[in-house]
Amino acid sequence: VRGRLWLGLAWLLLARAPGAAGTPNSPRRPRSYMHLEGDVRRRLFSSTHFFLCVDPSGHVQGTRWRDSPDSVFFEMRSIRVGVLALKAVNTGFYVAMNRRGRHSGSRVCAKFRERIEKGYNTYESVPWRHRGRPMFLALDGRGAPRRGVRTQRHHPSPHFLPVLVS
Repeated sequence: VRGRLWLGLAWLLLARAPGAAGTPNSPRRPRSYMHLEGDVRRRLFSSTHFFLCVDPSGHVQGTRWRDSPDSVFFEMRSIRVGVLALKAVNTGFYVAMNRRGRHSGSRVCAKFRERIEKGYNTYESVPWRHRGRPMFLALDGRGAPRRGVRTQRHHPSPHFLPVLVS
């Protein structure tokens, strides 16, 4: 027991030594955000067991079929760190949200803030909020888009897993 106590104490003293990472006197190391930068093709799999897709008419919906048309593949275009645009590869539509929280396909780039919540990614609308609360991209249990005004961060419907396309 004493050996563990001394080992822990020595570790604390080394961690607090001048020049150690995380101390006020040391320069901060730059963080790597490689997973949030660049344009990457991915599928977005919802925690409600649907793949997000945009059909050729611009409707946003969910599909159960992994091998459906290319409307399931998205280019995640980085605008700045943590903010991106979701563009369907085949149809050329961006996923967008209006001020009432309805999802649609748009030819104009729409911004979403990507955050990691409970191991899933959430996509929050950057320009629009509802009564001060963020609105999220979400699919309900039938694969239909759920209005952003009815979503919250802790609900399962706005949780997505980005699946890399090989």
